[in-house]
Amino acid sequence: MSMGRMIQRTALGLLVAAGAVSAGAYYLLRRPVPKGKGRLKLQGLRAEVEVLRDRWGIPHIYAGNLHDLFFGVGYAQAQDRLWQMELNRRASSGTLAEVLGEEALEIDRLTRRVGFRRVSEADWQHAEETEKAVLEAFSAGVNAYMESSRMPVEFGLLRFRPKPWHPVDSMAFGRLMSWSLSGNWDREILRSWTVERFGAKIMEALEPLYPPGKPLIVPPGAEAKSAGHSLAKDYDAAAELMGALAGRGMSNNWVVNGKKSATGKPLLANDPHLPLQMPSIFWEFHVDSPELKAAGAGLPATPSVVIGHNDRIAWGLTASIVDGDDLFVERVNPDNPSQYAYEDKWLDGEIVREEIVVRGRKEPVVEEVLITRHGPVISPAIKGETRTLALRSVTLERAHQTQASVMLMGARNWDEFREALRLWPAPSQNFAYADVDGNIGYQLGGFVPVRSKGYGIIPMPGWTGEYEWTGWVPFDELPSAFNPSMNWVASANNKIVDDDYPHFLSAESFDSPRQERIIEMLEEKEKLSIEDFRRMQADQLSLPARELVPRMLQLEPQDEWGRRALTFIRAWDHVVAADSVAACVFEGFYTHLVRKALEEKIGSWSDFYMGRGIHPLRPGGEFFVSCYSWLISKMKDRKKWFAGKSWTEAMEEALASATAELRGLMGDDVSQWQWGRLHRQTFRHVMGQSRALSRLFNRGPVPVGGDSNTVWQASYAPYHGYDLRSSTASYRQIIDLGDFDNSLAVIPSGQSGHPGSRHYGDMIRMWQQVEYHPMLWERQSVEREVRGRLVLQPRGSDGTEGA
Repeated sequence: MSMGRMIQRTALGLLVAAGAVSAGAYYLLRRPVPKGKGRLKLQGLRAEVEVLRDRWGIPHIYAGNLHDLFFGVGYAQAQDRLWQMELNRRASSGTLAEVLGEEALEIDRLTRRVGFRRVSEADWQHAEETEKAVLEAFSAGVNAYMESSRMPVEFGLLRFRPKPWHPVDSMAFGRLMSWSLSGNWDREILRSWTVERFGAKIMEALEPLYPPGKPLIVPPGAEAKSAGHSLAKDYDAAAELMGALAGRGMSNNWVVNGKKSATGKPLLANDPHLPLQMPSIFWEFHVDSPELKAAGAGLPATPSVVIGHNDRIAWGLTASIVDGDDLFVERVNPDNPSQYAYEDKWLDGEIVREEIVVRGRKEPVVEEVLITRHGPVISPAIKGETRTLALRSVTLERAHQTQASVMLMGARNWDEFREALRLWPAPSQNFAYADVDGNIGYQLGGFVPVRSKGYGIIPMPGWTGEYEWTGWVPFDELPSAFNPSMNWVASANNKIVDDDYPHFLSAESFDSPRQERIIEMLEEKEKLSIEDFRRMQADQLSLPARELVPRMLQLEPQDEWGRRALTFIRAWDHVVAADSVAACVFEGFYTHLVRKALEEKIGSWSDFYMGRGIHPLRPGGEFFVSCYSWLISKMKDRKKWFAGKSWTEAMEEALASATAELRGLMGDDVSQWQWGRLHRQTFRHVMGQSRALSRLFNRGPVPVGGDSNTVWQASYAPYHGYDLRSSTASYRQIIDLGDFDNSLAVIPSGQSGHPGSRHYGDMIRMWQQVEYHPMLWERQSVEREVRGRLVLQPRGSDGTEGA
């Protein structure tokens, strides 16, 4: 039985038992929503904790000591997001199939092989005192909620109760999240498959290198001088190896100092780009104790503010695209499957038996995982992969992630900020910094491997010893900038440094248009305000359209639909707005042109480059969202890319096929081809896979503008259609270092994970309209907006039990 059908049958049975579908649905959804007022006596507290909820449902947690503070975080987070926390825990430990059935098995198989929980259990044994204390307090708060409260409706629908929370649960999810944000293992496999089928030269021609003359992150204002490292040797080596063997997320951040700010103090903006879901991937909260004060966004299942500010500094982050994954092709001893070859010897590997319980199956699925000197063998969990591939990943190294996060939350200045990032293992991130003294800066955070040979872009032989990791780039040699003369710092997943930087970071980066547009807007005005920052986060002007539209207007379509479409393009302002017909025509044309260019060299294999993933953990590829500069460079430099036709002819064919597709999707009235009719965001809940439950758990769809090259990044994967299924702004913040109460934030859906709560989807309209709520900071500001006051007391103290 499929997961959707299983959920539907279980849910409908419970609703019918409740009396009637509508009445039963309302009862089931409202009953577990926790009350935010009263007093509770709980085991594990040392003193009283106050949890004040503002009008947006955001908790402001006040405690007298760090233990009680993080206990309160755990309790409040479980109030809002316990089901999501459970889902995150199961995703990282490889136990989704136990409750969701067969459709989650492929995810569990890969997760178990990678071994996030195995590594986290070892980490817990070596955890520092502070991170142990924080994780134990957080876990105690989660467990106090589970012991004293009704479970979210999802547990009832799936008929199970969560086990007690353990610190390792948080650590394992932190590793899974790091891997999902930074790993490039899927691109390595796709590259090698492409080399195997089409050869090294074709693969080299398909690589979207960062264009010369486009902006770097460090130093601010600098431009790339070359197109990056030559990857030909790695591709040739991969081709020889084939013969012998017969998610990531995107983001924006920028910060200006007082010279560039209308307030006279720094302003900092950040909007991480991740796939949206119900409930939101981020959870907002504010903590206040004598030792630690911070506010911002964190990840359910973990205790820390990941993006935000304290009373002295503010920070934001974007994915750096530093290469922290390498795959090694291992030779296994045919006479002893626990041995593998290395430098003319057979080495003994470790065999770990993983048993995966699958709902509906009588017997568990068993994975025998071989762990080599390079890491766990993951290839048996990847369909179509016949080689024995071991994964070396930064996310599987010994680390103190929670320690680094807590140090970051408490940092008082630039030096303490950098000391926190010295411990930051993964994911590798571009950190933007500002402080109340007026300083701004940039720091690359995360471990960067040093490779003895090659660039780690494709699986390499593990038995030769030539491609080993030999250490880490010293932290003090990582890219950094403090108080740059430009008076601003910005990053948009673009290339970090030029090729004369002494260490290799990555052969990959996202394309330059977003960073170019951010810099353009930063330099438009002498002084920038919070309203300017809001306008920047909402910006949907397409720099690629500026360059491609003049070429489009030179076309001579042979059909009336192409001619009609070009009349809208001729009057277009290049803004990819949801209500724009021209934007819709442009996106359709661009998509069809990219596909035609790919199909000329690799035929139907182009599906993988248009968004078809190689595994459920990576359901969409990254080529399409970052291929504009690749396309325009081919148009300029490879005049004979197509056999038997010119680029102009290919563009006319792309326009004709795009308009035919748009007619089929939206009808013959071109004036009704608004981009937002195709490009929509649906906020999906895992329980919403069932049609019977989709209206209860899902929200939307809502029309959205933008694309992968606009500052409001709203990418789509054409293999799956034009809907916004890839990534977009999953949290927005604008922080005023002159007055923290002026700071703004919003998440895409709402604070609560309970479908029956008024805060389940109350921020969707705000997010869509690029509106914000205030990030309340001072106690008097919080008190003015309080809608619920919950006092948690140590069990045995005075006070009546309440809800």
